[in-house]
This record gives sequence, C-alpha cells and structure tokens, in this order.
Amino acid sequence: MSKGFNYSKWDNIELSDDEDDVHPNIDRESWFRLKHRSRVDREDKEEKDKKKIQADMAKANLRIKEINKILSKASAANGDDSDSDDDLEDLDGLRSELKALQDANTDNESKLEHYEKNKKWNVDNMCHVVEERTIVNKNVNESKFSESGFALPKEADMAAATDAKEDGGGKAESKEDKSSEKDAGVPTEKMSGAKIDDGAKEKTTTAKASSTAVATTSKMPKPPQLQPQPDDPTTSVSVSMLSYHEFTEKYADVVEQFMGMESMDRSKEFLLQNGDILLQENAANYLLLASLEDEMNGYHEKMKLVARQSQIISNIAELAKSLKLHPGNVIHPFFQRMENKELIDGFMVGVNDFIKRIEVRAVQKKKEMDEERAKEIKEQGADAEGAVDMSEIPREERLGPGGLDPMEVFESLPESMQEAFEARTKEALEDALRAMKPEEASYHMKRCVDSGLWNA
Repeated sequence: MSKGFNYSKWDNIELSDDEDDVHPNIDRESWFRLKHRSRVDREDKEEKDKKKIQADMAKANLRIKEINKILSKASAANGDDSDSDDDLEDLDGLRSELKALQDANTDNESKLEHYEKNKKWNVDNMCHVVEERTIVNKNVNESKFSESGFALPKEADMAAATDAKEDGGGKAESKEDKSSEKDAGVPTEKMSGAKIDDGAKEKTTTAKASSTAVATTSKMPKPPQLQPQPDDPTTSVSVSMLSYHEFTEKYADVVEQFMGMESMDRSKEFLLQNGDILLQENAANYLLLASLEDEMNGYHEKMKLVARQSQIISNIAELAKSLKLHPGNVIHPFFQRMENKELIDGFMVGVNDFIKRIEVRAVQKKKEMDEERAKEIKEQGADAEGAVDMSEIPREERLGPGGLDPMEVFESLPESMQEAFEARTKEALEDALRAMKPEEASYHMKRCVDSGLWNA
C-alpha cells in the first residue's frame, strides 16, 4: 500500500491576512512593511546559519575520512610488536576525535531537519520560476474594423469573393448591365458617395430611392430572400464582400423593413435576426441616402424615423469598435444601454443633430440639382428649335388658367413628378401619383391644372 502524501509542510504558511493584527494607531502600510522586513531578516539569518552548519559538516566529514584512513592502516599493522606506547595513545585520541565529530554531525543534521520542518512558507519562497517565455502576436497592430466601425471581411471571404468573380464574372456583368437606375426602391451606386457634412460635394443622385421609399408605405415589401440562388456567383461570399450595387439588389427589402420600424424592441429583434445584413457599411449608406431622399421629397416625418434607424446602426458600429468586438456581439449591450434614461436622451440628442444635418444637406442638394438641371436645359434646350426659356417670360404672362405660376408649381412638386413632366411620359406620372396618398396626389394635380402644366 502506497504511503499517503504528507500535507503537514503546508501548516506553516504565512498569509497576508496574518498581518491584519495591526493596532488602530499604527499605519497599516507601515505595519505591513515592518512585518515583511522582519520576515526577510529572519529568513536571511536562518539561511546563514544553515550554510555555516553545512560548512562545518563538510569539514567534519573530511576529517572523519582522514581518521578512518589512519585507523585502517593501524589495524593492518596490528601484529607488529614494535609499536610504542605513544602510538597506542595516538590511536585512542583519534578514536575519541572520530566519535566527537560523528556526534557533532548528528547534532547538525538534527538542526537542519528542525529548520526544514519548521520552515515558514510565504509568497516569496513557495514558488519559483522554472521557465519564462514571451510570445509576440504578429497581427497585434492589424485592425479588424473599418474607420466607420464596421467589421472588415476576413481573408478567406476575400479569397472566396475573388474566386466567385472569376468563375461567374460573365453572369455578374450581365446582371449589372440589365439592372441599373430603373430598379425602384434601390439607391444607385452613384449615391453611395453622398456625404452629410456641410459644403461637401456629392455625385448626382436620382429620385428612384425616394419614389420607392414612398411606395413601401402603401405596399408591404416582400420577405427578404436570405439564401442566394445556386447560379449566383456570390453564393459562398460574405455579405461584407458585396459591392453597394450587389447589396442593394439582394437585400434592399430587408433594409426597407428595418427603416419602417418605430418600436425599439422590434428593431432589436430584427437586428438579431438580420444583423449579418444590416450591420454592414452598405446598409448604413443605404439608410443615409434614403433619409436624404425623403427630406428632399418633403417626407419629413418619414425621414426622422429613417434617421433614427440609421443612428442605431452607426452607434452599434461605434460601440463595437470601442469594445473591439464584432458588431453582432454588441446588439444586446446597446439596447440594454437604451433602457437608461440618460443614455437614451443622449442618443436622441445625437439623432436630432443628425436630422438637422440632413435638413441642411437636403436644401443644398436640391439647390445643386436645380442649378445642374438649369444648366442642362440651357445647354441642351437653347439650341433646340422653338425652345423657350420660361424665366424670361414675365410672370403675369406665365400664369395658368387657375392663376398659378407654372414655374413655382413645378418647383414645389415632388421630384418624382418633376421627372415625369421632364420626360413627358404619362406612365411615369401615373406611377408617381400612385406612390402618394390620394389627398396629396389630388392636391398636386389640381395645382398642375391651375398653372397650365396639365390639361384636365
């Protein structure tokens, strides 16, 4: 039967709690330092004593070997009668010295065993470093997030995207050629460069997103198709690897559903289900452009809701970047913070600031678009036969049958109706009117008739 482990050596552990027996009038930190210094002095004294005992035992053992050697020689020559009485006395003295040295060694060994048995264990002598190693992560300086806080695609996703484009490049190009600005409800790729900052320059944006944004209020969007078709070259590619055009083509319905959610609880649940789609930079750009288009077309209340949803996405991305986590892992923490009144108030302050910037930018954008439209009309229409610049005609002569100025009425129309009048297509005008509420459509058409823009 094996012998059990002896735990008695751990009975003499000196813990830091043992130093709590400090008098109230003595500084605790000073008392700790005093106790520590006393312990160190005691250990140094014991160590010196043990080294001295070990040195004495080493000398004694050396002398014992010499005496044993002499006695063994004397025993070999025991039969020689020539030994004198002096030699016999010397041998007796050596035997006495040998016994004294052996007794001294026995006492010294007892002292060492006593020291070892009653040794006080503490944090300084219980453990010692066997091996020390430093490992440096080569990728420590590589950021996993973009400047806006959204997670960057992994190298495997980028490689898969490259392979998918090489395999299905022809199909992807044909799809991009067929689907362009005629797709309703999807902001064009040109619009992805739009900025809200005052004085910034953007590319020309179309009114396609705004007309569909209105259409979604009257017609429920189809459920998003989250599983790509087998012939789609992006089947095995991460959503973050999709271009803006590919993203809007596949997931516009999902973003449109999120845009119309007034409840924070519904927004949370929808994000948990579709976070891989909505927590992308392309989705944030879509929301930004949709809010700008709604404000430009006069849908202020809808713009405020879309702006709030846009700020939810942006704040989650910023929180994920600060915590160095994937945006999908901070959905719960973000909405938990929104339960705090101070934090939700701060969030709404940010939303209101964002709305103000949208309002300012919408005015600037409409002005830029009007200037560009006037420039195009001047360049293209001035050379056309029979072209007339309405701004050169006196206002009194421009008035329609109802007494309204056609130029003023035209500028007040939603952008979708303006484009229909410029294109001179009845179908486009009918589509624009269907996207509005009946009262709003009737109001605009009556003004068009009274100004002469439309013949009843």
